[in-house]
Amino acid sequence: MLPVNTTPLTRSHDRRLRQMYRSAGWPCQDTVEIELLAAGLLERRVEPSGKEYLRVTDAGIARLAQALDRNRAVFDAHEALVQRVAEQMQAAGRIAWRGLTLLAKPGEDWLHLRPDVYSIRNTTVEDYVEPLVHEIKVRRADLLSDLKKPDKRAGYIALSSECYYVLQEGIARPEEIPPECGVMIASDQRIDVARLAPKRPMRLGFGTWMTLAKAAPVRTVLEPEQRL
Repeated sequence: MLPVNTTPLTRSHDRRLRQMYRSAGWPCQDTVEIELLAAGLLERRVEPSGKEYLRVTDAGIARLAQALDRNRAVFDAHEALVQRVAEQMQAAGRIAWRGLTLLAKPGEDWLHLRPDVYSIRNTTVEDYVEPLVHEIKVRRADLLSDLKKPDKRAGYIALSSECYYVLQEGIARPEEIPPECGVMIASDQRIDVARLAPKRPMRLGFGTWMTLAKAAPVRTVLEPEQRL
């Protein structure tokens, strides 16, 4: 009797499984493939010509469906928190945008960046707009991956007078976030500032103004009493 495979499967295994499902299934013959075969999520097949290929098993399909459900739940949680932060910025008298693509040049190269929430003060005085960037994280793995991208963080700082990480409660401690960024902690009921971001004088460039002018800001649907 063969021993039961006890290797814990990771997101790398799920990615490979999706690739195999979408492709012709030609073997890579690496460690990830061996572990998927041992787990019964892939199986080897042989063509009439004698060439070997891989097929995702029924158990592999079930694993893909579970991963899809997990990813959808994370996406929904992320989008819900993004909306909460945008609405909180509006309540503070700011104009907020979600998912903007902005150009920044923190070093020698231009970067295309998509902050989760970008907001400015609702003012007619250019020096008072105080642009803010809020980057939302609801999973620790995503946060740790993001923290390994100093260029991206530098780009956010170049686009704002203050940059904040908004963390789902329990995924990290404020001291794990680089000191150039502030930290906000989101619970089910509220979003609190755990550490203020360093404030820098900053004026928006013409390109950023043009992007904001072409984009629609977040609009909160008011309750009937508020409309009245």
